Amino acid sequence: MVLKEIKEKEIWEGFLSQCKEKTFLQSWNWGEFNKLQGNKIWRFGVYQDNNLIAVVLVNKLVAKRGIFLSLAHGPVIVNEMSLQKKEILKFILERLKEIAKKENASFIRISPPWKNNEENEIVFKDLKFHNAPIYLSPELMWELDISISEEEILAGMRKTTRYLIRQAMKNKDIEISASNNIEDLNDFEKIYEETVKRHQFVPYSFNYLRNEFLSFQPDNQVVFFHGKYRGEILYSALIIFWQETAIYHHAGTSFKYPKIPVAYLAQWEIIKEAKKRGCKLYNFWGIAAANKPKHPWTGLTLFKKGFGGYEVEFVKTKDLPLSWKYWPTAIFEKIRKAKRGL
Repeated sequence: MVLKEIKEKEIWEGFLSQCKEKTFLQSWNWGEFNKLQGNKIWRFGVYQDNNLIAVVLVNKLVAKRGIFLSLAHGPVIVNEMSLQKKEILKFILERLKEIAKKENASFIRISPPWKNNEENEIVFKDLKFHNAPIYLSPELMWELDISISEEEILAGMRKTTRYLIRQAMKNKDIEISASNNIEDLNDFEKIYEETVKRHQFVPYSFNYLRNEFLSFQPDNQVVFFHGKYRGEILYSALIIFWQETAIYHHAGTSFKYPKIPVAYLAQWEIIKEAKKRGCKLYNFWGIAAANKPKHPWTGLTLFKKGFGGYEVEFVKTKDLPLSWKYWPTAIFEKIRKAKRGL
């Protein structure tokens, strides 16, 4: 095998289009987003007999608690056999350990888009990884097949969800709009901040959201959806469209009119727009596990599941310690996780 840096967007995105186990966190534009964030990145491709068999986007993250290399939902491998995964990951790690030493990183954190099963767990155990104190990227997600007809999608929804969508469609005071204008971030931010205060979770910064939007905007892969009632925005969402998948990545809801089902109609309009764009999958992103009823995402999870679909669980986020500096970080993160109720 040979490891090379990939500098051509067409090669990167073309390879990912052939892979099944993937998310947009390994897309070319997510790499561009990380560069806007000031992170140093590497885009590596693994070649075997001149054939590209895997890619991985690596980010160097500098936090108050330390420096580490991050592989969010990577690597992505064209052949999903676990034995080959182990060989490829081991090969990639040889280069990453060299980078970590040069960049003064104390550990490598990885959360590949691989199913949570015994075979994949063995891969990490054999390579001396252990479970991370906190997750790097969603490990439990909710997805909906939207390749079927609109009638079939509606039929698969929870009865209450379907009813609320139809009620919202009849309400002339409800309006759903879509925009790919960065200026709409200001409207999104207001609703987002209200949601943060209500649910008391750690928000993404305005600059973070702005950079994400700007990174996907040139390829028409990001849209703001706003749900209004009597001209007032009650719901706002930032949706990513990437490789036949729509991703419900950020959203906010006002509780000023709690009985007005604006959010339900907005979701339905997002699904219809995704179908128009040729998407076959709608990824509702992270959800809370059923055995964690006090999780901050419990209410949001109930909302997402109402639209029908199925659960997708990836392997737990793994850490590979490279120096003693890792352990104070791990302790700090365990405490932070407990305080957040995650």
